[in-house]
Amino acid sequence: MKLPFKIDLSGKVAAITGGAGVLCSSFAEALAECGAKVAIIDRNEEAGNAVVARIREAGGTAIMVKTDCLDPESLEAAHATVLAELGEVDILVNGAGGNNPRATTDNEYYENDDLPDPDKKDFFSLKPDGIRFVFDLNVTAAFLTTQIFAKGMAKSGKGGNILNISSMNAYRPLTKIPAYSAAKAAVSNFTQWLAVHFAGTGVRVNAIAPGFFVSKQNRALLFNEDGTPTARTGKILAATPMKRFGEADELLGGLLWLLSDGASFVTGVVLPIDGGFSAYSGV
Repeated sequence: MKLPFKIDLSGKVAAITGGAGVLCSSFAEALAECGAKVAIIDRNEEAGNAVVARIREAGGTAIMVKTDCLDPESLEAAHATVLAELGEVDILVNGAGGNNPRATTDNEYYENDDLPDPDKKDFFSLKPDGIRFVFDLNVTAAFLTTQIFAKGMAKSGKGGNILNISSMNAYRPLTKIPAYSAAKAAVSNFTQWLAVHFAGTGVRVNAIAPGFFVSKQNRALLFNEDGTPTARTGKILAATPMKRFGEADELLGGLLWLLSDGASFVTGVVLPIDGGFSAYSGV
């Protein structure tokens, strides 16, 4: 893998939840390339093992630990495995997250019609379990994982790094995805809270806020079945000054900087990596 720059993570242990996914697998490979021993913490064992294989083929050290980040017992078992096989965690990337169709409306705007379409989800037809699922996946998972994986880091007195994954939704909520937008705003707030709480321990806590990247989760929103861009894609690119989607490796510069000793006085920051989306007013 080609890195924008390298930092020295020799002797460090990095645990990455959601490490089998498109973006976080790239993070895992980058950290391994910089010398870290990497634990992929994910429910998808097959995809996680593929990431581990790529890291090992490149000469790095990595393990896959099948884990449910919403189950404290599963997280405790995963942490015990990482301790036994790699050592205490120095870097925690809370990458598990995502949206769900159960928490998504079909229309951008509510249409007050006497005869609403029963086949379309509007705001009033969203169910609590779908909203709760998205909040748990993004916020509760990060909370529980940090409780379990960062305890040794905070108590060691040697410092460490926690990196959360926020989103452009945290700055300005996007249409159709109310739960995901609110959950990512909570991730940004939680990042700042943790940064203050751990400030005296030497543990730094930051987040990156990716703009628009094409993934398995959002592809259907961005492209039609024939591969042509949807109207939503047109709106996104019109509001992105760089006029394109990001590539996964374009997150690596921000990731590596925040985890580097060169950012030793940086904590509580949510860094947009968005092609200018958050800076553009539309005029």
